[in-house]
Amino acid sequence: MGKQLLIPLSFGHKAEMFDKEITVLAGDVGGTKTNLALYKIAKGNFEVVLDKSYHSSGHATLIDIIKLFISENKLQLPDRICAGVAGPIIHGKAKITNLSWDIDVLEMSSETGVKQVHLLNDLEATAYGLAGLTGDDVIMLHEGDANVQGNMSIIAPGTGLGEAGLFWDGSCYHPFPTEGGHCDFCPRTDLDIALFHFLQKKYGIVSWEKLVAGPGIHDIYLFLRSRGGNEEPLWLTDALAHDDPSAVISRTAVEYKDAVCTETMELFVRYLARESSNLVLKMKATGGLFLGGGIPPKIAPLLKSGNFYEEYLDCDRMQTLLGQVPIHIITNDKTAMIGAAWYGAYGEF
Repeated sequence: MGKQLLIPLSFGHKAEMFDKEITVLAGDVGGTKTNLALYKIAKGNFEVVLDKSYHSSGHATLIDIIKLFISENKLQLPDRICAGVAGPIIHGKAKITNLSWDIDVLEMSSETGVKQVHLLNDLEATAYGLAGLTGDDVIMLHEGDANVQGNMSIIAPGTGLGEAGLFWDGSCYHPFPTEGGHCDFCPRTDLDIALFHFLQKKYGIVSWEKLVAGPGIHDIYLFLRSRGGNEEPLWLTDALAHDDPSAVISRTAVEYKDAVCTETMELFVRYLARESSNLVLKMKATGGLFLGGGIPPKIAPLLKSGNFYEEYLDCDRMQTLLGQVPIHIITNDKTAMIGAAWYGAYGEF
């Protein structure tokens, strides 16, 4: 295993306080899939007893998935449930942004029989999960200056675009969620403006999530095809019809098999870099930038090519600050679930 990342959390001191073993059912709930895992935790040691992934849209509620997970594996009720969910949480209630689910901790507690239930925003859970990662769980894009301590930020393109921060108080980090992915996209070039109008006709409001997320890849591709030029090859037409279009486009670009797919991902990388720069500047995240979500690990060769970093630095007079920031891709797709388990064990319920 690689060296553990030094991310001291606000409740990290509690890890050695509990002699009694507890069980936590941790979850990472997204618009596409829901991951669940049962953890046994004592004195800072986390043991995964069982984990499983479910297609979110195949179930009516999160409660149904939790009950199924417990019943089909003949498990005893856990001591606590903690789940990271894709959406804002207000007073223990959440509506999943890209899924027609309403989640309520009181209802979850009543329906499952587990008294201690908590919800985190999925990017907040990812932030907590950084404490459980090692050097093997990340890819370094830019070393930065590790001696410049400060806040951290996370940007995570997947089904949607998640963003979060970690406030540095001088001795430990305090994760917090945001809904920054829904802020307005800001076009710079004539091509950006043309793309903006293309998306505006389709969606009305054009947020960063409309470009820097899985569906955004497909929309950028459709926009470029609509401008004429290269005809779509038959093999690509067939692949787009039978697989997730965004995944097909990104794979094709990584393999440099189609010019429009390559241009699509060049734009996607540019927009990811621009919003990453915005996030770092708004949070003064000199402690580090982490690229999470499902997409960055899959397009790591494109992110490492140099284009991302050049676009990231292309800001208004703050190049020196941006250059000090270490940048990593999170490759462990269980990071949010690890974070939910951490909070489930040591957070305030």
